[in-house]
Amino acid sequence: MDTENLIYGRNPVEEQFHHYPDRVVKLFIRENLRGAKVDQLLKAAKEHRIPVQRVPGKKLYEMVGKVNDQGMVAQVSPVTFVELQDWLDSIDISTNPAVLILDEIEDTHNFGAIIRSAAASGIDGIIIGKHRQAPVNASVIKTAAGTAQHVPMIRVTNLNQSIIELKEAGFWIMGLDQNGDQSYWKADYNLPLGMVLGNENKGIRQKTLEHCDFKIFIPMPGPTESLNVSVSSALLCYERLRQKSTG
Repeated sequence: MDTENLIYGRNPVEEQFHHYPDRVVKLFIRENLRGAKVDQLLKAAKEHRIPVQRVPGKKLYEMVGKVNDQGMVAQVSPVTFVELQDWLDSIDISTNPAVLILDEIEDTHNFGAIIRSAAASGIDGIIIGKHRQAPVNASVIKTAAGTAQHVPMIRVTNLNQSIIELKEAGFWIMGLDQNGDQSYWKADYNLPLGMVLGNENKGIRQKTLEHCDFKIFIPMPGPTESLNVSVSSALLCYERLRQKSTG
């Protein structure tokens, strides 16, 4: 775990929760720590749907070293997240914006590479869930090669509900699935578009797939059964850019 993304001590952690709870990825509390302040933090974590883990004091020491951690450490994201509605209010739907929707991408290197491709190809935003999703940590930032701050990062509690909100705002939802109906280069990208990419091993969850307006696949006539999700995302991002560039 990257120590530069960790905040420790009662007051710093409480301040983080008070002012920037959206940037807290996870809260670690010493297993025997109790009291009113701890109860308040646990309540705040529950309200903001922030995962909490009770750990031995030794674990906290391994995380932050020989410091006065006071029994609590918060893992925070180095980027500021945007609310979905604020992002929707900021875009012009007539320009056919595109957003990547990541359905439980767990590998930080994949996540960072996806961000880099999105930034390079002009994607307008990336939507991620709060749970079972790789955090935006130093490893992701490094892999993204300085591009993480250039693509609005939208973190949501319920991915499927967010897809519904996108559709109500005028977006069409495209899901990348090996059992898709058409190859990715035959799809129409010249429309307000949400592109869903699934988990490295499981793909897009069935319920999320049901929300997709159309499903695409990447042809693979060779012996390979699948591509890395970051490679797949790059293909989609640049096909969208190609179609947008050629009209």
